Amino acid sequence: MLEMLTQDWSFMMMGTLLTVVATLWAWQRLRTTLSLPSGPWGVPVLGYLPWLDEQVPHESLTDLARRYGPIYSLRLGSVLAVVLSDCRIIRQALSQEACSGRAPLFLTHGIMQGYGLICAEGERWKEQRRFVAGCLRTLGMVKVGARRDKMEHRIGRCVQQCLERLRKLCEEPMDPSLVLLDSMGNAISSLVFGKTWEENDPVWRWLANTQEEGTKLIGVAGAINFLPFLRFLPKYQRTMEYLLSGKEKSHQLYASMIAEHNSEADDVIGAFLSEMKRRNDIGDEGFYTVPQFHHLLADLFGAGLDTTLTTLRWFILFMAQHPNVQARIHEELDEVLGKRWPTLNDAPVLSYTQAAISETQRIRSVVPVGIPHGTTQVTTIEGYRIPAGTMIIPLQWAVHMDPEVWPEPEEFRPERFLLSDGRYYKRENFIPFQTGKRVCVGEELAHMLLFLFGATILHQFQLSVPPGVELDLRGENGITLTPKHQCLVFTPRHGTSSSE
Repeated sequence: MLEMLTQDWSFMMMGTLLTVVATLWAWQRLRTTLSLPSGPWGVPVLGYLPWLDEQVPHESLTDLARRYGPIYSLRLGSVLAVVLSDCRIIRQALSQEACSGRAPLFLTHGIMQGYGLICAEGERWKEQRRFVAGCLRTLGMVKVGARRDKMEHRIGRCVQQCLERLRKLCEEPMDPSLVLLDSMGNAISSLVFGKTWEENDPVWRWLANTQEEGTKLIGVAGAINFLPFLRFLPKYQRTMEYLLSGKEKSHQLYASMIAEHNSEADDVIGAFLSEMKRRNDIGDEGFYTVPQFHHLLADLFGAGLDTTLTTLRWFILFMAQHPNVQARIHEELDEVLGKRWPTLNDAPVLSYTQAAISETQRIRSVVPVGIPHGTTQVTTIEGYRIPAGTMIIPLQWAVHMDPEVWPEPEEFRPERFLLSDGRYYKRENFIPFQTGKRVCVGEELAHMLLFLFGATILHQFQLSVPPGVELDLRGENGITLTPKHQCLVFTPRHGTSSSE
């Protein structure tokens, strides 16, 4: 009996081995047939997923880039992926119409169903992007003029709210995350929903918490994105229930805000309602439907808040970690501003402050794996024939941490963004908002928010690490790379000076 069992086991193992070998041979032949770039092998069904670290997928993919070069391919579950880690190649690829789709992930196609802006593609994406870009310009996302001044005033009220709360809490070491979330959240909420929130409003606390937790639960490297059947397993069911129930409740909240909207308010809700009415009057609703409305609000509020807030939190941590950099910023701010608060007009002459913000965006890419694109048709990248439905990963982490471009990339050096005469300049290999046809539509708004919040907080406070504390600067990976909650010391510098 034992001999029979041993023999059966041997046959089973041999069959499994042959299956694996056959699958790997088929994958290698597919690569050759399609003229795909080289890359690591994987295993049947899972592909390379077992070796991709879900906690730091950007580091796993960067290690592969060092082995296989600036363009390589791999299979992640059911998805063929091509990873780009050279800025020139990324710019060329993402400028193609064929690479303007969205990757075939469960997040974009299963949960969001292609609605909104981030997960949309094709004509829906083109139309909604035009609408959002026009709406943001109307609200003040422009370089000069009265509309810009109005936007600055709108943001300035939230900056003042932030400073007032920090002053009240600064007697002891504190975690500034909640204060930053509330004030930055109000800036985004004012633009999108036309309303701001009291810090203890239970609806706001629920919305903010749902937003924060949701970004942690699904990242672009999450196995459920590539193997959707995993959502039925107990390990993933709680995650799916949280995401789907959070989406449903958020959309119910958006519906109530739309119903109660003040027609005089200047915000995204008002702009979308106006366009919906215009479309209905001509009998062509197009993409201006209720599901699209709700998903678009979620994208603009969620993505706008998460990415900008995360960058601001990293900036504050790095300022506390590097007192020499902070001292130089203080010197520049005091020389240019005195005791008045910074304005957007001051940005061009606050070169070192701008450089420090950019260095923060480089050293801790908020979306280190980039926002994956998808090919809508067969295309060519660097001479390789890439089939339709391929996920294109513009690996920001590898671009921003390339030692050939950024010597000693783990060192925080704002001087990387300064010319020899001290003026700020944006490096060619710096793409915090991505590039190409799907470059972040709110890039200019993000610059406004980061500069006004970051420069004013540094103007008003000296930041330091509590004695005996070592900061964690690795962060936690979800959709974004987010710093952990940590306490800092905020010491006032200018009493109660104002923005006047």
